[in-house]
Amino acid sequence: MKILVSALEHSANIHLKSLKKELSDTTEFIGIFDDELGEPIVDLRSLAIMGFVDVIKKIRFFFKLNAQMVDLAKEVDKVLLIDSSGFNLPLAKKIKKKYPDKEIIYYILPQAWAWKKKRIPVLAKTIDHLCSILPFEKDYYPKDAPISYVGHPLLDQIHEFKDTLNGDIKNILFMPGSRKGEISKLMPVFHEVRAELDVKAVISIPEYFSEEEVNEVYGDLSAFKVVYDSHKAILEADFAFICSGTATLEASIIGTPFILSYIAKPLDYFIASRLVKLDYLGLGNIMFSQFNDRAIHPEFIQDTVTTKNLLDSYHNFNRDNFLDDSKALRGYLKNGSSKNVAKLIEA
Repeated sequence: MKILVSALEHSANIHLKSLKKELSDTTEFIGIFDDELGEPIVDLRSLAIMGFVDVIKKIRFFFKLNAQMVDLAKEVDKVLLIDSSGFNLPLAKKIKKKYPDKEIIYYILPQAWAWKKKRIPVLAKTIDHLCSILPFEKDYYPKDAPISYVGHPLLDQIHEFKDTLNGDIKNILFMPGSRKGEISKLMPVFHEVRAELDVKAVISIPEYFSEEEVNEVYGDLSAFKVVYDSHKAILEADFAFICSGTATLEASIIGTPFILSYIAKPLDYFIASRLVKLDYLGLGNIMFSQFNDRAIHPEFIQDTVTTKNLLDSYHNFNRDNFLDDSKALRGYLKNGSSKNVAKLIEA
């Protein structure tokens, strides 16, 4: 089977790797994905953007890439879209218009329930299989929409969880993100926080960064132990300071207490704050609040990301309560999704 894949984000490709293990050895990917999975038509590093402003700068490039993907759809058996709704939803509409009988599977759906609920009827009409990774998500769709909860993909990668916590905090992990813009904004505060804590400090860095890029966006890292395996680092840490993203949900599931920090470009934040109607930014908080009506971890955004706020929150953090909440969140999500999505693809 030949599948057209559109997986632009690093996190999407982590889940795609788990999915491929469940697919037949004869399955072939073409399109946009990590080069470990085949021969993509583009280098993923050229797609790394942060916010609305970066999108505008590269919009012509993405239009050409979108057209190229539509042309490739002619020769495949099925289409698999993963996350990245800004690119993948227009792509799905063009493919369905040109090839009405081409089966389209959307895995890790656009958060239309948070951003634009008007997209929901479009998704229900355009996509043949909507694979939801959030248990509450299907409630926002029409009853006849082709949507099902398939489980959460992080539970395909996470096999070790914390049942107890160390009495003392000896190992603190700092995860300032995966994009240069978000890293450079958080690192000055993280450096100050680290200087105030008499513990072992670990910092997780994406392995695809060059030495020059690391020096440019992180600054002097002599006070940190540098690691590249973020999953292992989260598991081993007693506490963490994490930029918004998948890593916050991973820590919430594993049971590593942490504080979310995020600083966006002012214009991006202005636009997003008017489009998104959510009480929380962190994925763990969004999910946990569905059945507990409160947050599982603290969040600091924009001007509230200060050294004092992070340190005060750290010193007042109830780690035992967090661990109990983490166990409840695992039960809510239930299981991984790779096997269920593979069955849909191969049906």
